[in-house]
Amino acid sequence: MTEESSDDGRTWVEEIEIAGSELVGRVKELIAEGNVRRLIIKKPDGGFLLEIPLTAGVAVGSIFTIFAPVLAALGAMAALLARVKVQIVRVEKSKKRGRKT
Repeated sequence: MTEESSDDGRTWVEEIEIAGSELVGRVKELIAEGNVRRLIIKKPDGGFLLEIPLTAGVAVGSIFTIFAPVLAALGAMAALLARVKVQIVRVEKSKKRGRKT
């Protein structure tokens, strides 16, 4: 897991390996979490398959509608692969503290 700081807050990356059959369900869960900025799907050997950029602040219901074709492609890809790696880029908004007067 790696971590960076930016003006938007703290950004960190984690990588999980899951069965191809679990890919679509896990991606839906990650999208619903709301703090995920980007998902990168890779082969077990590290080869790049797909990157899914996610926009912060988009309502969960509308994001599933927007990504329906992507989720369908993930389903087809998952059927061909036994295991995949998912790299998850998360963002934690920094809390700006104001002064009390």
